[in-house]
Amino acid sequence: MASPFSILLADDHVMFRRGIRRIIQSINDVEVVGEASDGFELLELVKKTSPQLVIMDISMPNLRGLEATREIKIINPAVKVLILTMHKDKEYLYHAFSAGAEGYLLKEDADSELLSAIDTLRRGGTYISPLLSTQLADLFMQKSRPGAEQMTSPREPLTTREREIIKLIAEGKSSKEVADLLFISSRTVQHHRANVMRKLNLKKTADLVKYALQKGYTAPAE
Repeated sequence: MASPFSILLADDHVMFRRGIRRIIQSINDVEVVGEASDGFELLELVKKTSPQLVIMDISMPNLRGLEATREIKIINPAVKVLILTMHKDKEYLYHAFSAGAEGYLLKEDADSELLSAIDTLRRGGTYISPLLSTQLADLFMQKSRPGAEQMTSPREPLTTREREIIKLIAEGKSSKEVADLLFISSRTVQHHRANVMRKLNLKKTADLVKYALQKGYTAPAE
């Protein structure tokens, strides 16, 4: 007999998690293997339980959902992520999928759509709340127009987030200041910085600043 499909829940509101858990428990071959109340706790549980799906909010303490999604994909790219949120802004939607999420479900749709979302992701599909599907199509059309910034390009080894971070570092910002400006954790900033240094084979911060200036990410101080 096949093992149940394993799901990990992450939301800082315990009553909401319990409600979601009750909905999930109506599925015979699905199992909730853990619950987390913040981003750091979530990452530890991902390492311990190896879930097949993580269902999480965007707005969580310590490590936000979008950053947690990126970290999960580093820990185990096979783990699917369903963002369950109140945010209807199409930019949140775009950034969620850019971070690696496979689904985006509004909390107001959870009662009627959660089971459908889980089933879609289990089958390898992508799920978007019906209210937002048109917005996503429009947004990706905008992002794909000539001249629009892409996540990566064949000639650019760095992601958009990595370029944002080294730009701020080159401007003299500390890891904490970068984290505050980009609404991410200092740990995530340090992780991205280490990745950039590795990708570019750089050893010193001065080399990183020089690279940022050469690429035009920031202007030299006057």
